[in-house]
Amino acid sequence: MAEKVHSENLVLAAANAYQQKFYLNPEFRLLPPDIKQEIKLICVRFVEEVGGILELSFSQSGNLCLITHVAEDDLLFDEIGAELLIKEYQREKEDLFAQLELYYLSTMKS
Repeated sequence: MAEKVHSENLVLAAANAYQQKFYLNPEFRLLPPDIKQEIKLICVRFVEEVGGILELSFSQSGNLCLITHVAEDDLLFDEIGAELLIKEYQREKEDLFAQLELYYLSTMKS
């Protein structure tokens, strides 16, 4: 399931509080619109609540990873809030994350 790691992964989506931008990898354009919208809500909510950058990406083994990036001079980033929100997503979005992992393994890795 979802995990927090740092490595070279295939990015699914990301949101950036510094630039107020959201990115969805065009390789995932065939995902259903409601799934893409839910991914966007997850990312945007995260950066609005705690700041920094949230990246959803797939590890080499196909696990969906939630990775945070923070600017060195960002004193407002809520590190504790970030950890709590990631754990909440892992619990509440377990089914979505499992479906995304299955989609990635069956579509993107083949």
